[in-house]
Amino acid sequence: MSRRVVITGLGIVSPLGCCVGEFWQRLLAGERGFSRIGRFDPVGLRNERAGEVKDWAFDAAAFGLQEPPSLASQFALVAAAEALRDAGLSWPLVTAGLQAACVTSTNFAGADRWEQFVRAFLAGEPRAELFASAAFGETPLLMREVFGLSGPAGVTSIACSSGAAAIGLAADWVREGVCGLAIAGGHDCLSPWPLAGLSALHTITAEDIHPFSADRSGTLFGEGAAYVVLEPLDTARARGAAAYAEVAGWAQNNNGYHLTAPDPGAEGMTQVVAACLADAGLSVEEIDYINAHGTGTQPHDPAETLAIKQVLGWRAYQIPISSIKGAVGHLMGAAGAIEIVATALAIAHGAVPPTAGYTSPDPTCDLDYVPNVGRPATVRAALSISAGIGGSNACVALRRVE
Repeated sequence: MSRRVVITGLGIVSPLGCCVGEFWQRLLAGERGFSRIGRFDPVGLRNERAGEVKDWAFDAAAFGLQEPPSLASQFALVAAAEALRDAGLSWPLVTAGLQAACVTSTNFAGADRWEQFVRAFLAGEPRAELFASAAFGETPLLMREVFGLSGPAGVTSIACSSGAAAIGLAADWVREGVCGLAIAGGHDCLSPWPLAGLSALHTITAEDIHPFSADRSGTLFGEGAAYVVLEPLDTARARGAAAYAEVAGWAQNNNGYHLTAPDPGAEGMTQVVAACLADAGLSVEEIDYINAHGTGTQPHDPAETLAIKQVLGWRAYQIPISSIKGAVGHLMGAAGAIEIVATALAIAHGAVPPTAGYTSPDPTCDLDYVPNVGRPATVRAALSISAGIGGSNACVALRRVE
């Protein structure tokens, strides 16, 4: 059994707002969500600025919880709840006769709770509940409990391609009848120990993020969550639900080239984009937009540009390509998910988001990167490309539902 799978609900917690409407409006306008980190002391990090979620408050009782979970799980629950409401669904889903699944993604899970656990342990007061709350499995367990999910649950953690892989895997589950509906996406929060490691790797810029620009010097990280509701097209139509886009296909690989740097010949990214198009049954002529990974690091942006040109050929010069990391930062395990949400919104609303923070052209990055302000565009089909430390690559193809 193979069914067409569509996105019927979107949910976001981000540095540009904690709902889809605010995020999309500010993203198109070219706003940027960076400021000095206020939740903890950032002194000593390579950059004291990041995409922090501001004025955050979480109502545990609204989710039937006695105590708040880790911060990343809070982001995930709020984003998933928005996606379900957007899809016209109420929970618990099991009482509605839906065998619903979830696939979550994260790079650092409950990083804030891990910090608290280590500090308590070093003080001679180990707290097991903090250790449990830092686990990668906390979020899917909470989603099963809160939303009443009776289908399978999973977690992807393949560096910065995790969010895209989570949505691709969940789409496969729905397509093949493993479940009747799926909630999928990613989440992560800012915390000292992940940022310390990323500072040591020098992936973080000491200045500002400028994707695809000649003066790019690294990325800035952010936090938040992005989740989507996936269901069969015939089911969505039967209950009168609107679809943002269809998940036409996806692919994932690992080029194993280097811990942090992409292959300068872009072999891995080229292969994953080509495989995604093949899986989706799309031609290069049908692609009207690409949401690029676009980290703003010196080695990545030319490699990704090369991969796009190697697969799309002449078409690469005719379509808009943008990186939203210049607006929200690199959301780690949520990066691929929030970029797929932006891609779905581009298809649904006929507009493409900009590459905020773009400054000056680079001869090795010679495509249309939609500098700084979004623009109207007819998007029939689009690609969202993700890549990660360790050589992981993922690509998801979305197309308009006719």
